[in-house]
Amino acid sequence: MLGALLGLLSALVLFAPARWLTGSIESATGGRLLLAEPRGTVWSGSAQLSLTGGAGSTDAIALPSRVDWTLRLAPTGLVAQLATECCAARPVVLRIRPRWGGSEIQVSDSQTQWPAALLAGLGTPWNTLQLDGNLVLETRGLSVEWVEGRLSVAGRAELAAQRMSSRLSTLRPMGSYRMTLLGGDTPTLTLDTLEGSLNLSGRGQWVGSRLRFSGTASAAPDREEALTNLLNIIGQRSGARSIITIG
Repeated sequence: MLGALLGLLSALVLFAPARWLTGSIESATGGRLLLAEPRGTVWSGSAQLSLTGGAGSTDAIALPSRVDWTLRLAPTGLVAQLATECCAARPVVLRIRPRWGGSEIQVSDSQTQWPAALLAGLGTPWNTLQLDGNLVLETRGLSVEWVEGRLSVAGRAELAAQRMSSRLSTLRPMGSYRMTLLGGDTPTLTLDTLEGSLNLSGRGQWVGSRLRFSGTASAAPDREEALTNLLNIIGQRSGARSIITIG
């Protein structure tokens, strides 16, 4: 009987259905990350990823291709490998290490590309902006640790928003932008304009687990009329500029 019980438990662990994992992720993200039509097992499976505005939201945008994953146990925790045909030329590896009162996630050096339209699934204000363009995410030595409510970041992540446009403006494209996260004792976030008629800039930092960010948005002198609706939405107007404040 003991042998049969151990065999049953082993089978449950080894062949646990993928929906157990997808359900846990949906619950942990407040329903903002949905993994529909799961196939396979917890350890090797795939699902259709969608972003939503959370419980009760009617907004949802799915990736063009399914997300495939593999999980394996390691001496220090879990190793997850993620891949999706549309957006990751090479699989992204996550090393998840439990910590007393929290956990640490190490991200492999990688470059992935995502459709900006996916953000509309998150609801307000993204569903109003209806952005279009490419988001290229590059990570170098990135690790994120969460212990007792305090965020710690090491390494670097850079998000390039290329040839962006919005349904609030007839100007296409409006410009290209770069957002850079630098780890350290006080992680910082900077926003710069690479090119375009809409100028965005700003700087922020994490204090404990909260991001405090301030920035500005403005239009080139000959493009103010085409961008005025967008400037009214993304910040508080102050003359020709919009002031962006978070935290």
